Order: sequence, then structure tokens, then C-alpha cells
Amino acid sequence: MATPYARGPRPGRSDRRVSPVFLGIVAVAAVSGWAVWTGYADATAFAVFLFVTAMWVVSLCLHEYAHARTALHGGDLSVAAKGYLTLNPAKYTHALLSVVLPVVFVILGGFGLPGGAVYIDRGAIRGRWRHSLISAAGPLTNVLFAVVCTAPFWLHALDGVPRSFQYALGFLALLQVTAAILNFVPVPGLDGYGVIEPWLSPGVRRQVEPFAPFGLIAVFALLWVPDVNVAFFDAMHGLLRALGVPEFDTYCGRNLYRFWVERDPICGLGG
Repeated sequence: MATPYARGPRPGRSDRRVSPVFLGIVAVAAVSGWAVWTGYADATAFAVFLFVTAMWVVSLCLHEYAHARTALHGGDLSVAAKGYLTLNPAKYTHALLSVVLPVVFVILGGFGLPGGAVYIDRGAIRGRWRHSLISAAGPLTNVLFAVVCTAPFWLHALDGVPRSFQYALGFLALLQVTAAILNFVPVPGLDGYGVIEPWLSPGVRRQVEPFAPFGLIAVFALLWVPDVNVAFFDAMHGLLRALGVPEFDTYCGRNLYRFWVERDPICGLGG
């Protein structure tokens, strides 16, 4: 999610250097993914938890990077000085909102909703299309992640893939699809509203602005309404089925991810 801030100096090479923090997260994803694939870990479920969580945080970083990089090309040079181009999640508005809260969403609700934000100097951006593209860049990154995660399913390339890894990939696909869809909802505070905001009249924008801090909370609360939750996940699973991802795989992936609960024997895996 992107919001206004101030201008900055022209970016240097150090402002674009990939953060060791991000590289560490990628390393955790790689090692835990290898452990899930090979069955090396005694606790497969915990390895799945580490793999999915690390990949989810990687996608959060790339989501915000996409906002910042698009803003840089749109005219806001301040994003580099703020460290947004380093892919370091600690550089976003608040560590709790940027990383911890999205992971909590996954643990509690089984859906993906990026919570971090980069401050964009909207005054440095010229043209409504550029403003809309900056807001759309983040969730489009989740769309790209979803395509990558679902590709083995719709390409029928799962022969030889361990079931635990297949389940983890299915659950990760669900997270990316829900993140993309929810972020495109035109609610103040979410990227979907940022896409349409430049095209609204100044009067409408002023009326809506006070509600921006509560948009994310409202969406999260609405998803806890049983009927809404069922309808939402039915739609998400329908979309994933169209992409070749069975609901069984996403269910077993979430069951494995929650390593602290008893394994469902239907998934055919131990702890």
C-alpha cells in the first residue's frame, strides 16, 4: 500500500543494493523448501511452515518494492533514500504492520493480505495513469507470484513432486491469489482504491480520506463474518480450481503449515 510523503535525493548505488536481511529470508526459504522436497526434516510440518512463511515474506518485500520501483520511474526519487529499493522489510512503515500482521493473517485466517506500506511522494508524480500504476504494481506482483505457484498444476508438471511440497505450493498459491484479489478491492487504504483515487473528484477524495486508516481493519473484520468468509473462500477455491489447483491441496497445505495442530490423516502425511 502506498501513501504520500516527501521528496529525496537522486538514488546512488548503495540505495539499490539488496539488503542482507532479504537475502537471509530467501536463504531460509531455499533451505526449508529443500527440506520439504527431500523429506530431510524429521518435522515436515515445521519445514512447510518455515518455507511458506519465508516465501510469503519474500512476496511482501517484492510487493512493496514494486510500488517503490514504479514510483521511482514515475518521478519520486525519495524512495531510494528511504531504503525501499533494498528489499529490506525493516525499512517499511512499521515492522508490525509490514511483516508480523500479514503472517498473523495467514496463521489465523489462511489468507494473504500484505500490511506493509511505502511512503510515496505523490506530489512528484505527474499524470493520473502513473499514480494508478504505482498502486497497481504491488498486487500485480502477487498475481505474478500466483502464476508461478500455480504453473506446476496447470502445466501438469507435478510428476515426481513430493506431496508435502505440492501441498505447500497449493497453500502458497492460495495466499498469493487472496492477496491479489483483496488488495484490488477499492477500499480506502488498499491498493485498489489507490488505482481509482486519481480519477475521483477532489471532493470525493476529501470525504473518503478519513476512512483510509480503517480500510484494512474493515476488510479483515468482514472476512470473519461466517457467510462472507465462506463465500469468499468458495470464490477463491473456484479460481484456483480453474488454474488446476485442487482444494484438497490447499487444505492439506494449510493443515501442514499449522504444525502446532494435529495432522489430518486424509492428507496422508505425518508430523
